[in-house]
Amino acid sequence: MAQIPEFDTPALRIGTFELRSRLILGTGRYHSFGEMQASHVAADADCVTVAVRREKLHDSQGNNILDFLDLDRLTLLPNTAGCYEAKSAVRVAKMGREILKGLNNRGADWVKLEVLGDSRTLLPDPIETLKATEELVKDGFQVLCYTNDDPVIAMKLKQAGAVAVMPGGSPIGSGRGIANAHNLLIILEQLKADDPEYPIIVDAGVGTPSDVVIALELGADAVLLNTAVARAQDPVNMALAMKFAAHAGYLGRQSGRISAAAYGSASSPEYGMISESVSSKALKSKA
Repeated sequence: MAQIPEFDTPALRIGTFELRSRLILGTGRYHSFGEMQASHVAADADCVTVAVRREKLHDSQGNNILDFLDLDRLTLLPNTAGCYEAKSAVRVAKMGREILKGLNNRGADWVKLEVLGDSRTLLPDPIETLKATEELVKDGFQVLCYTNDDPVIAMKLKQAGAVAVMPGGSPIGSGRGIANAHNLLIILEQLKADDPEYPIIVDAGVGTPSDVVIALELGADAVLLNTAVARAQDPVNMALAMKFAAHAGYLGRQSGRISAAAYGSASSPEYGMISESVSSKALKSKA
């Protein structure tokens, strides 16, 4: 009897970092640090983002978030959430680097760069993002850039030295999924043309496990999400579902889907079929 094959996604290389999981989670918006910790475990994540500017180290009961993050297992990815200009984003990135150095966490040398254009849409400011990328790269950071789904700015960020480009599926926290699959495909095609291993990570807007599957089936290397798990009715179960979705989407992409067709195609052959009269006689004889 054939054995069910075991499968795990191969490691993802981002700059000098290597991640086992293709799913990156956040640390905000959970009802409790305990719920956050359980969700990280359920998702089997080995990298989580921490908003340096916004993150509260202590909750209302006096618990410290660091006590709920397994720093031996998790690589922390500091991010510049809440910044609206390059200058402040660079300052927050440097602050995050010093904090993680103090924790002896290997994530000290990279940053998820997020420079927003306005507080209503939470869409990124491409000009300020590019300026911040150039400055941070010069300062030795490995920059993962959150950006919109514009192929032009995505290419400019790569050329500026970003180790990964992270186009949003849709606005942050909206749960709308992949709003523009066409643009994402163009980004994937253009940025991977000369380097197929260059990481493209869908960041923002994911609402359901099927969104994760779609992102990875399209060719994205990973998905970063937070609200979809943290604000789900059952965050831990949703985190588990996202884990399976990441495996399914990646494996589906690697397996090669069939071509879409305009008409149906029978899965059973039309030749060598038992005629209706023969099958009727066989049934009557059994009766």
